[in-house]
Amino acid sequence: MVSRDATWFTALILALALGAPPAGAQKYGGVLRGLLREPPADLSLHESSATDNVFAASALYNNLVYYDYAEPVESPDTIRPELAESWSWSADRTALAFKLRQGVKWHDGRPFTAADVKHTFDVVRGAKRGDMKLNPRRVWYGQVREITTSGDHEVTFHLKRPQSSLLSMFACGVSAVYPAHVSFAELRGKPLGTGPFRLTAFLRDQHVIEDKNPDYFVKGRPYLDGIRFIVIKGTSSQVAALIAGQVDAAPPVFTLKPVAEQIKAGNPKIAFAERVTSGTQNVIINTKRSPFNNIRLRQAVNLALDRNAMIKTLYRGGAVPGSAFIPLPWGHWGLDKAQIEALPGFGDPEQNKAEARKILAEEGYGPKNPLKFVISTRAVPAYSEPANWMAGQLKQVGIETTVELSEVGTWFAKVARRDYLIGSNQTAAFIDDPDAQLYENYSCTSIRNYTSYCNPEIEKKFDRQSVESDDAARRKLVQEIDVQLQHEGARPYLLYRYNYYAHWPFVKNWIPHISAYNSWRMQEVWLDR
Repeated sequence: MVSRDATWFTALILALALGAPPAGAQKYGGVLRGLLREPPADLSLHESSATDNVFAASALYNNLVYYDYAEPVESPDTIRPELAESWSWSADRTALAFKLRQGVKWHDGRPFTAADVKHTFDVVRGAKRGDMKLNPRRVWYGQVREITTSGDHEVTFHLKRPQSSLLSMFACGVSAVYPAHVSFAELRGKPLGTGPFRLTAFLRDQHVIEDKNPDYFVKGRPYLDGIRFIVIKGTSSQVAALIAGQVDAAPPVFTLKPVAEQIKAGNPKIAFAERVTSGTQNVIINTKRSPFNNIRLRQAVNLALDRNAMIKTLYRGGAVPGSAFIPLPWGHWGLDKAQIEALPGFGDPEQNKAEARKILAEEGYGPKNPLKFVISTRAVPAYSEPANWMAGQLKQVGIETTVELSEVGTWFAKVARRDYLIGSNQTAAFIDDPDAQLYENYSCTSIRNYTSYCNPEIEKKFDRQSVESDDAARRKLVQEIDVQLQHEGARPYLLYRYNYYAHWPFVKNWIPHISAYNSWRMQEVWLDR
């Protein structure tokens, strides 16, 4: 077995890098007040794709392994043990075994065991009947053939074929271990985990309140007495609450550059952690419905959208162009600047728009017969403003559109049932790994493949890169896949956002990651006031 023993990760994890305070400087006590932009539909990590849900629920749970909190740029080298104290691969890399921590308790006092791990991932991968409402990441675990346990403190995942990315998937913030003695349905409203904090109240339209877990297995953690996530609707009210000191820290995907500028103008004392994030602005196109089952019309829409103009006007420079993977140098697998500029829809905007008009004319559309359709999106400014921008860009090539807004609570269900034609959308990569991106967003069988794009031939390339053990060879194949996806208009990407994570300076050791999903355990955060 190829072993990775990391039992050193207990009391001193995470606090030794990126300007973390010296040992002994941290203070215990206080309640962190976090902002939620939208009422969480529930607090189920495995069933959620919304960053606000993950922001609110992550501190209640633990994973087998987790990305190092102190390292914003994630890679396989920054994975640390959590409920597992060590792991090892078989020589042929078709079995991944975890040795589990002993003495860990669920918040109701029952012991955590290997049976909980097996139950969680048997349900998520669809091998065991469960009561999941949505299962957006079932496709991640499609190569798991069987999960076995040896006693209470060892569990092994047996694979159909090698899949190096499996460990990265377990490290993602949405990959929590659930208790076997509580149903997934119950956990939506009453989460019960092993994490540093315990749920004390969940009023969907008001707040999520969590208090310190006195039996947490990492000694000396957490520093906080609790966390209170406050639901505040509307960007202006959210900004005002942060400026006035009614909340201490903002959530993921909230403080984009225009909002950050408002906050800075209103209160220059507020601090910001600046990140190019995994969050994208993209276009979802229903490839199964006319007229966009025609690849050329998808290409025309893609060519009409001037990415650099969007970055300059809508994001005030607070974004970078990118495609299916986080672009270099912020990600490991993405394309560099020259490769991105060579993609359709990037490069010279006038040439692109001329090509879009040419395609439309060849497909029978013009001034006397304009292409018309509805752009669907969520009824929040972060979505509706890009939708209106899209409408303006498409008008320049003779396409007539109207914008249809959906309430926040219905948007994901709407796109999941493919009840739209074209949409202004945002997607954040859960982890910077090709398997998570490709199988989830482009696989023929994935429920999160909102465009219903399906190409069995390119899916064979997904499998090839997944088993490839040489990093350079895998990266080359991944980049080839990325370019092909952009040319086929599978899900046109526009940009990757900068996020300016706003927080008051007394919130210490606040280290957001490139991925908005993977840094919210909160056990290392403390308040200096």
